[in-house]
Order: sequence, then C-alpha cells, then structure tokens
Amino acid sequence: MALIVVDASVVIALLDPADALNPGARRALEQVAEADLAIPASALAETLVAPARAGKLEEVRASIRALELRVAETGEEVAVEAARLRARNRSLRLPDALVLATAEVLGADVVLTGDASWGAISRRVRVVD
Repeated sequence: MALIVVDASVVIALLDPADALNPGARRALEQVAEADLAIPASALAETLVAPARAGKLEEVRASIRALELRVAETGEEVAVEAARLRARNRSLRLPDALVLATAEVLGADVVLTGDASWGAISRRVRVVD
C-alpha cells in the first residue's frame, strides 16, 4: 500500500470550500483513498491554528479524524533530515522542511502539497491545483 504524506495546505484547503485549492485537494485525496495517509504532527498543528482561533478546534479535529490521517511524530531522525533540507535550501521554511523530512524518513511514495516550489526539492512532491 502506498504511503502518502499530506501537507497542511491540502488539509486546510479540503476543509474550506472557499479555498482556491479545495477542488484540487478533494480530487487528489480521492485518487489516493486506498493509500496509507499520514500528516506530520507539525503540519497538523499548522492546520489547527485558524480553527483554534475561531473556537472550532474540536469540530475540525473531528473532521480531520474522519480523513483517517495517521499523525507522524517528529522525532530526532526527522529533525536531522529537516536541518539537512534547510541547509541545502535556504528559502525552505522549517514547517515545510519538517513535512518533506517526514516523507523522506518514512519512505513515502508521495507528498501532497499546495506549494509548487517543493517540486524542486523532492521527487516525491505532487502539487494539488
């Protein structure tokens, strides 16, 4: 079974029908419905910031649980790989490096993201549009 790491941008878009990436996120996740889906803990936190501000944290957590995303912990191996990625790519932000590093450490087949710039960093990246 394929392992797909999902970036916060995809989950945020999926949960917001007004988001420009919503249709693409929906299509992308439908195409990998049978895969093992994982979201890095750091990306989950990023996804939950706006709902927490809006007082909708538990509602959104329930929606995310319904997606059956496994939460991938950020341990030492992921942290070291994220540091390597940032060292090679100065414009890469730490939250993004953690997603890409998680995919690398887990040996993911694909990373789903809305960030087109990631394609130059990893062959695993598939950009939703």
